[in-house]
Amino acid sequence: MLNVALTGNIAAGKSTVVELFRKWGATIIDADQLAREAETPGTEVLAAIVRRFGSDVLDPDGGLDRAALRAKVMGDDAALAALNAIVHPAVQRRREELLAAARARGDAVVINDIPLLFEALDPEQFDVVVLVDAPAALRHTRLHALRGLSDEEADRMIAAQMPAERKRGRSRFVVENVGTVQELERAAKAVYKELRRLAKVQPSP
Repeated sequence: MLNVALTGNIAAGKSTVVELFRKWGATIIDADQLAREAETPGTEVLAAIVRRFGSDVLDPDGGLDRAALRAKVMGDDAALAALNAIVHPAVQRRREELLAAARARGDAVVINDIPLLFEALDPEQFDVVVLVDAPAALRHTRLHALRGLSDEEADRMIAAQMPAERKRGRSRFVVENVGTVQELERAAKAVYKELRRLAKVQPSP
């Protein structure tokens, strides 16, 4: 089994590549989904978030108000580190359970969809890292056009992540997303073929 980390800065096109890999047969483990599950009402993770950030991060139903929490950690490295220290251990435990299940099934390629791979985790725990990338100016345009963000909001979201230039040298493969959807699919297909090839030569556990 090939244990792959897939990452990419905001609006780079990572989600599109994830769905392509899923369509082609990869097993997907979504870090954001695991975090949402870990933060549901009644969990120790949500209780710890409230203790650290206050009850105003809860919505009227007692669930996590993600926009309120995001506002508290945006641009505050210490607050973000505190949040990661609360959430990531629970996510990692669940990821390891899902990886064990995939290995037991004999799955060939497992894609861990992790937006903040380099910011929050050790990439060395994965067999291969794949980065989806697009120029910052293009990502800014996408955030403005597709998500309705103001220029200031788009700039702030892009600046909150590690520059992609620092990630490229630490990634085995880079999927460039600078053209059409069809061009992105061709680039992703070429990388997926390499992942399948690598999976076949991985030693058995």
